[in-house]
Amino acid sequence: MNFADLNWQEMMDATVATLQMLIFSGLFTIILGLPLGIVLYLWGRSNSIVIRVIYSVLSFVVNILRSVPFIILMVALIPFSKAVVGTSIGVLGTIPPLVIGAAPFFARLVETALREVDRGVIEAAQGMGASTNQIVMRVLLPEARPGLLAGVTITLVTLVSYTAMSGMVGGGGLGDLAIRYGYYRYEKEVMIISVVLMVILVQLLQMAGDRLVRHFTRK
Repeated sequence: MNFADLNWQEMMDATVATLQMLIFSGLFTIILGLPLGIVLYLWGRSNSIVIRVIYSVLSFVVNILRSVPFIILMVALIPFSKAVVGTSIGVLGTIPPLVIGAAPFFARLVETALREVDRGVIEAAQGMGASTNQIVMRVLLPEARPGLLAGVTITLVTLVSYTAMSGMVGGGGLGDLAIRYGYYRYEKEVMIISVVLMVILVQLLQMAGDRLVRHFTRK
């Protein structure tokens, strides 16, 4: 087999499937991970013993989810995926484990970005009588924006690798194509093109993320 004999339509469909998994899982990861990261930051600085205990439990759960290899997590969540979306394969069945695997990771990046905000800016807002919600929305998030955008970029790049691993259990996309044809059928051309496309996707994501970070850092 050579590159001219490749099924380019199937390659295009796999690329679209990978983009769908990336877009939807990335969106839900940010929706869940951002507030979770904010909660971790706020509760980690609380003086309340009860809140500190709850923070320790939540932090422990987040660390567990972050440490489980994604391929194992995806297999373990097959019943959950079926219950939530009705299937555990294909683009739809891959989104729940992608989100559960990436949201805790992103939450930690959010927590780290918020910790890097100058304490003096926060104390100044508190001195003017700002509430916790006002400090979060008007001080913490705007000041931490470059770090948050860098966190989003890192998370999206990580999700690309997760989508590739999902091909091991019928997740679809370029990873599935590379495994079915490139590995099992020894069609190295399919493997090469799949890898090249994923590398290009990662590079585009990184370039866009770096550009946004530089833009907001200058401000």
